[in-house]
Amino acid sequence: MLSIPEALILGIIEGITEFLPVSSTGHLLVVGELIGFGTGKASTAADTYSIAIQFGAILAVLFLYRIRVWSLVRGLFGADADGRAALIRLVVAFLPAALIGLLAGDAMKSALFGPVPVTIAWLVGGVVLLVWKPTVGLLTLHEMPIRAAVIIGCAQSLALWPGVSRSLVTLIAALAVGLSMSTAIEFSFLLGLITLSSATALDLSKHGSELVDQFGILAPSIGLVCAFITAVIAVKWMVGYLESHSLRVFGWYRLAIGATSVVLLATNVL
Repeated sequence: MLSIPEALILGIIEGITEFLPVSSTGHLLVVGELIGFGTGKASTAADTYSIAIQFGAILAVLFLYRIRVWSLVRGLFGADADGRAALIRLVVAFLPAALIGLLAGDAMKSALFGPVPVTIAWLVGGVVLLVWKPTVGLLTLHEMPIRAAVIIGCAQSLALWPGVSRSLVTLIAALAVGLSMSTAIEFSFLLGLITLSSATALDLSKHGSELVDQFGILAPSIGLVCAFITAVIAVKWMVGYLESHSLRVFGWYRLAIGATSVVLLATNVL
């Protein structure tokens, strides 16, 4: 069963880490191993729950970026030129990871979803953030060329390796193609909104009944609410922090959590 404390822990972790460049998937996978969540017959339901609570983070972005999302909706129906331009770029950036996920997602999950690949990704990502010298551009969301959206989308595909962090690779790619820091953050969040919504809907359509049969409604709902609240806090903090700071703090964090994971693996705790 999914206990209330487990739902709280996993929901809080999901909300804090989903949009920070530290990998929510990696954190949920490792913490799940540590607390023995989702073993045996409950493994499929546990995997589905880890994806389903992303809906809390999705709602957080919808809430915080509701004006931009409304612009995208208006753009879909031809009532907002800037919204339409932004929506086209988001769809283009969404496609590479979506196609790779559909074609090879199950194989990648079988091969890579474990503490060792996550630890490697944490450490490599930490080094990248510490040695990378970003150049911040001035492009706004609707001004970015389509090829820039393709590059960001291809970068997002790297996050199919658990521990890499979708936020990390999309932020780096967005800054590399000339977006301003605020635009890069916004594009990363909005792209995550589309990507996470699609992944959540797909997994729930396949295994939603198993999730409810195994864990019921109450505990998963509590986890979702926790994910929403903590994601709102984390996103607002990150936006404010990056206005005057670099991404290096996340590099140090990734090295620290990666080193901790190495110790846990070496001592057979993981």
